[in-house]
Amino acid sequence: MMRFLALGDSFTIGEAVAEAERWPVQLVTRLRQQDIQINDPEIIAVTGWTTDELAAGIQATNPQGPYELVTLLIGVNNQYRGWPLDVYRKEFADLLQQAIHFANGQPEHVIVISIPDWSQVPFAAQDKRTPAQISAEVGAFNTVNQDEAAKTAVNYIDVTTGFRQAAHNSDLVAADGLHPSGLMYAEWVEAIWPKALKITSK
Repeated sequence: MMRFLALGDSFTIGEAVAEAERWPVQLVTRLRQQDIQINDPEIIAVTGWTTDELAAGIQATNPQGPYELVTLLIGVNNQYRGWPLDVYRKEFADLLQQAIHFANGQPEHVIVISIPDWSQVPFAAQDKRTPAQISAEVGAFNTVNQDEAAKTAVNYIDVTTGFRQAAHNSDLVAADGLHPSGLMYAEWVEAIWPKALKITSK
């Protein structure tokens, strides 16, 4: 059986949605529909985690590879807290190297997922920053993670643009007014699963 490790924060653990609606769980369901023999996802993710907290969580959990598929989505809480981009770059690059290590040293088995642009969801109205400021900051962080992904030749999936649809469709937002709904996560899976299928079909 193939193994799948998902690293991240609230967007990976699926804050405010049922377990079956988490995108890693939906992705495995989709892969199984294609006759891919894959275990349930192993998820190392906690709501509110920054890059350094994810690194500490990985150390505490001590996952044992190799994994056929590894995903990494982290950084929104660095942006939310106003942490420096250069710190994010260093810590993200370190996490990406760990992800590649877990994938048996094969970068083509790693997928980096962009940070969603939460400027358009109801929760953003509580923030002191304007939606335009939030969006610009998220964009800057995504420039960093996309750049680091390109350096290592891992796969990269953009879910940032799609999440902006939440401004026009409340069904895409969970009840907490911040996180994606199961419907939005299903859209993420539509974007992720072709690469995941290619990886797991080798």
